[in-house]
Parts: sequence; C-alpha cells; structure tokens
Amino acid sequence: MNETERASAPLYEMLERYKTEGKSSFHVPGHKNGQAYKMNGGAGLLNEVMTADITEISGSDDLHHPEGVILEAQRLAADCFGAEESFLLVGGSTAGNLALILTVCAEPGALLLVQRNVHKSVIHGLMLAGARAVFLEPQMDDASGLAVAPSEETVRKALAAWPEAAGLLVTMPNYYGMGSDLAPLARACHDSGVPLLVDEAHGAHYGQHPELPPGALSCGADGVVQSTHKMLAAMTMGAMLHVQGPRLDRALLRQRLAMVQSSSPSYPVMASLDLARRLLHTRRADAFTAGLAAVGTLRRGLAELPRFTLLRPEAPQQPGGGEAPASAPVTAPRSTRGAYGTQDPFKAVIYDATGVLSGFELQAELEKRGCVPEMSDERHVVLLFSLGSRVEDAERLLAALREIDRDCPTGQVPDASTHVSTWNIFGSSLISEPVQFSLKPVREAETEWVELGMSEGRVAAEMVVPYPPGIPLLYPGEVITEEISRRLHRLTGAGARFQAASDPTLRVIKVYSIQEKI
Repeated sequence: MNETERASAPLYEMLERYKTEGKSSFHVPGHKNGQAYKMNGGAGLLNEVMTADITEISGSDDLHHPEGVILEAQRLAADCFGAEESFLLVGGSTAGNLALILTVCAEPGALLLVQRNVHKSVIHGLMLAGARAVFLEPQMDDASGLAVAPSEETVRKALAAWPEAAGLLVTMPNYYGMGSDLAPLARACHDSGVPLLVDEAHGAHYGQHPELPPGALSCGADGVVQSTHKMLAAMTMGAMLHVQGPRLDRALLRQRLAMVQSSSPSYPVMASLDLARRLLHTRRADAFTAGLAAVGTLRRGLAELPRFTLLRPEAPQQPGGGEAPASAPVTAPRSTRGAYGTQDPFKAVIYDATGVLSGFELQAELEKRGCVPEMSDERHVVLLFSLGSRVEDAERLLAALREIDRDCPTGQVPDASTHVSTWNIFGSSLISEPVQFSLKPVREAETEWVELGMSEGRVAAEMVVPYPPGIPLLYPGEVITEEISRRLHRLTGAGARFQAASDPTLRVIKVYSIQEKI
C-alpha cells in the first residue's frame, strides 16, 4: 500500500463531500443535518457533528455489507494494524468481545477458557452464548498486588483437561497498562488447534512505536479487539476488531457483528475511526512524540517527589551493568519475565508510598486541583497519557502533586505486603470447574437481602462490578468467601463505585435463599 493510499480517509472524505454539496434530506435522522436545532436556537457544540450525522444513503455504504467507502476504510485499517481483516465497531470493544464469543461459542454449551479478571462484556458474551467458562487464574505481580494474565503452563494444563475448549480469551494489557508475553499463549492455543482471542481494549497503540510493547496480532493472536477511542484518537464508542489466520469463521463473525451492532451506526464515530487510523498510518512513530515527551516530563518530576512512586517492572540491565536508557521499552529482564513483563508508558500508575493517601483519596486531591485521573483503586491512581497529551499537562500534574505533598503530611511507611489487588478475586485453584452461563433471570422469590457483613458462605444472586475498570469481583452463583467479603468491605469503606449490584453502596447484597439449590 503506497503513501497516497495511507493518507486517504475515504469514509471521512465522503462525509465532507456530503456536507459541502448542501443536498436536501428526505431521509433519517430527523434532525435533518442539524437543521431542527438551527431553526430553534441551535445545538451548540453538536452543530458541526450533526451536519455529518447521516445514514445509509447512496454513496455512504453499509457497515453490515460494505462495498464502498467503509470497505476501503476497513482495508486501510487492516494494513495499518497488521491484520488480515479489520472491522469498524460503533459499540466500543464491548461489541467486539460479544461478537468473538458468539462466533467461537457458536452453540449453547460450548466451552471457552477465560482469564478470570475479564471485563464485564466478556461475561455478558458468555451469557448471550449460553456458554460454559473455565476460568484461569492470572499470575500475580507480588510487588503491586495486581494480576496480569494466566501463565503458559496454566493454559496448557487447561487445554489438556478440557480438549473440547473452543478457544482461550485473555485481556492484555490490563487496565494499569501491565502486560506479559502473549506469544507462548498463542503457541499453546495453536498447538491444540484453537484460537487465541485478546481483549486489547487498552492497547490499540501497541506495536506502533519502539517504546511501546508489541501488539497482540504480532504475538500470534487470532482475534483482537481494540478500543481505538481509549488510547488513540477516535470518538468515544469507536473501536476495531482485527482478525488473522484460519481459526475464526469469518462469515459467522460478520453475522454476529450484525447481531450485536446497530443497523443504524453512527457515521461520525466511524469517520473518527478512519481519521484515527490515518493519523497513525501517515505519521507512525512520530504521532507519539508529544505524548512521550509529556510522559518523560512526569517521570523526571516524580524523581524529585519520592513520595509518589511510579509503578514499573524491574528495569532490564545493560551488558556491563547499569539500567537500560530511558528511551528503551519498559520491560522486565528475561530472568523475571512472567507475571509482569511490560508496562505501557502512557499508563502512569502512581501511589503514595507513605500510605497516608489511598488511591481514592489521591484521586480526589488531584481532581480538586484540576487534574482528572482515569481511575483509582485502594492504593493506585491511573493517569492516562496518549498521543494527544502535552508537556504542559504533565507540568500541571506535577504542580498538583507538589501541593498535595505539602498539604497532606506524611506518616509511617506501610508494609507493602498488605496491598493486594482491588479488582481481582482468586480462587483456590488455578483452573476452575466449568461455569454455565445463560440468560435465565434470577427470580426474586429465590433470593433475599443480607448485610454484607453477614454474607460469608452465602451464594451470590447478583454480579458486583467495581467501575472502573468493570471487572466483576463476584458472579451470580458464586459462594461469597471470607476473602471476597473482606475485600468488598474494604472497597465500600474506601469509596469505590459499583455497577450491577442492586444496592450500589453495598450495605446489603442479594443472595440466594438458603432453601434454594443453585
């Protein structure tokens, strides 16, 4: 593909032509290129977007049967991201995860190997498919108490124990930008003749710069979902699904995508995907220069603020001694690779090493000073940089941290071993027994409310999902262990927010009545 082709944005350019031609609309949407608002006082920020908010008319193509500009936009995306075929998604990575699961678990009862700490969209996909899931415990990074992905040994044991498995689904990187080598997992899957599916929602930029970890496709993954809006420059809800190899039924995948995506997709969102791809396709590594400069400014500033520690894997050693230069990819040395081998430089994860401020409290202090983090847990704050970040942003953040250091006196350094992952609950086994998922609703007559402190040993009748990052701590049908109850107590006390739970404050939790058999 030549430079002229890469510099084109066929879908976006079609919308620009539509806007300039000034045609009269006798089709949906009802706002008629924003005219409804212009006639009645305007729509402010949305005026420009609405002039490009069209539908499937002559020349605009059809997302579910692309033959023109959308097909060309997807062809360009495949070339840019190294896929054999790429699909535009207007329902975020959620749509891609649902479609992949519905494709590999084509019939109810199909079994899928799944990393335990997955996004809730994966659980919803299992429910829609009526699939069985065997959950694999991810490896823990002892220093941070955070989990990454299952080991190759665990995956191979699971594949041997469950030869009927339709594939393996993992998340890489995690919400904190932490990762490990996916290539061994891909080899394990392919040795058993099944696909590796990767929720790479936070890694759309991976493999696009020497300082970034490799992408899942280059490691051998068969189906990869990316949130192009998270770490690249698309509008919110803009994502992509990339596939390669012979292990996915692409005709069935197209059908599943049509099932889970709107028949009236947003053209502005799709055009933003086209533009995000063009930016990367034409500028390549240069697109990240400003963002990496901002990250560098933050790192240098934090070196003078030892109170706020930056989460990183152990630095690799250079031949002859000494650490690798700052420009090198953030990876752990070969001897310690495993649970935590790579760190996305654009995910700056910090914590108060003095233990005075929890992650939630540090986030609140930053927000008071005009700096809004991506998320926090009971220890960490995740600060998300991207190709749109500036040095001035990092300087403002450092100024805020200096104020916090001055205004919040330090205390005794806590025992680091007391810090554990906020989001991940691990069972006693690396490989679970199959868990059947379905859309069968929980009947109220089968349930009761109990105080969280009295829930140990009961069977949960609802999902509990701290958000962000949207990774369920508790599934319906799961026994509430002492560890789960204790961690939920800690989260509620720290001010965490929850989804799916009927009581978002988690003072009470819904469980199955004792007489009910689960």
